[in-house]
Amino acid sequence: MRRLLRVDFHCHTDFSPDGLISPASLLERLERTGLDRVAITDHDTIQGALAVKALATERVIVGEEIQTQKGELLAYYVQEEIPGGLPVEEVIRLLRQQDAFISVSHPFDPHRSGWSEADLRKLAPQVDAIEVYNARCLRANHNRRAEEFARQNQIAAMAGSDAHTPAEIGGVVVHLPHFEDAEGLRQALRQARIESRLSPFWVHFGSTFAALRHKVRRTP
Repeated sequence: MRRLLRVDFHCHTDFSPDGLISPASLLERLERTGLDRVAITDHDTIQGALAVKALATERVIVGEEIQTQKGELLAYYVQEEIPGGLPVEEVIRLLRQQDAFISVSHPFDPHRSGWSEADLRKLAPQVDAIEVYNARCLRANHNRRAEEFARQNQIAAMAGSDAHTPAEIGGVVVHLPHFEDAEGLRQALRQARIESRLSPFWVHFGSTFAALRHKVRRTP
């Protein structure tokens, strides 16, 4: 039998406005943690994912964290970038057109584009998974509520570190059978096991520093 893959499904590079991870530092961290794959899910862009995938084709899933008018969605196996700020129904339509895998980011975290429960219930039949564990949630009950929601609505569980700094990569690992595309991921998640820990609160200072640095670089 083939061993299970070890995957972190939520990482940001410095192509995100609050990210500090360069493609080179991400690859170095992959070697150190022994991850088999990583999903690059930068905010409203796939350019960082494409840059890293060019260096490590087999180990990178091209993803995107998309800001809709209701909350954030995570998408995997994205072929065409989706702009932020669109209605959630339009984002889902565009993702389905390219057969992307659709999940919901940190759904019950009110500090980071948290979804209302009413909107989540409407959304549930249209997505493939719910992120039940996000290492950057400041309170563990936000993840517990997501896990309970996924169980009640019979939706697959997704998890990720939400890394914005190199040290966070691999803080959450999903162990699951091999897969090569969105449909394969849907099947593999049925047998997934999540290994997780919350990141320390100070990692958010890294994001703040990154946002300020990006802002300074954009200033004429």
